Amino acid sequence: MLNRRPGIGAFGRARRLPAMAPSRRRVVLDACDELAERIPELRPIVAEAGPATLRKFKPRHDHFGELCRSILYQQLAGKAARTIHGRFLDLFDGEPTPEAVLAIGDGPMRAAGLSGNKERAIRDLAAKVIDGTLELDRVSRLPDEKLIEELVAVRGIGRWTAEMFLMFQLGRLDVWPVDDLGVRKGYGHIFGLPLSPTPKELAPLGEQFRPYRSIVAWYCWAAADTVLPVAPT
Repeated sequence: MLNRRPGIGAFGRARRLPAMAPSRRRVVLDACDELAERIPELRPIVAEAGPATLRKFKPRHDHFGELCRSILYQQLAGKAARTIHGRFLDLFDGEPTPEAVLAIGDGPMRAAGLSGNKERAIRDLAAKVIDGTLELDRVSRLPDEKLIEELVAVRGIGRWTAEMFLMFQLGRLDVWPVDDLGVRKGYGHIFGLPLSPTPKELAPLGEQFRPYRSIVAWYCWAAADTVLPVAPT
């Protein structure tokens, strides 16, 4: 059971949200209310969990730095991941850049705790940004599926990592991460299903939530009491 957050109205309208552009704040508030009014099953979790916060704070890193962080955090517990990520950042003067990553030899990254696979993934990310395969300077102009297609072309970035980047770094509102166990579990709780839906089953079920599937996914995580998949640094 989640604790009710302060300032929540009948359909989850909050009097205050964490820092976010005024237009974005209004869009999220209105979306939460619309979903609660349109989908009765969502009303209890919207009222209890409060407004979804896909971009609770300003992004911690630029896009390249955030993708490096996402790769480093894969398959590691929070404390170990934070330690290795911190050592990785210490290799650079400020945020890592593609050029700086490719200029570093193998030794420093290995000494920072990166596995061979993760080092190769970060180098591949840097190379693809430099050669234009992944154009991070225009991600805001790319539709979701096109951006996901470019991201998963990078070694070490799968669809789930790409979807989390869209949701939490870019604040995209209509992403539906059907492979996420927490989303599937939470959906089952909210809609009273005896078993969690499979990814294949969940995909069409999200159509009714367009254009706010990211917000519904956030409530599924809340219903499943799942830690949101973005660890603090």
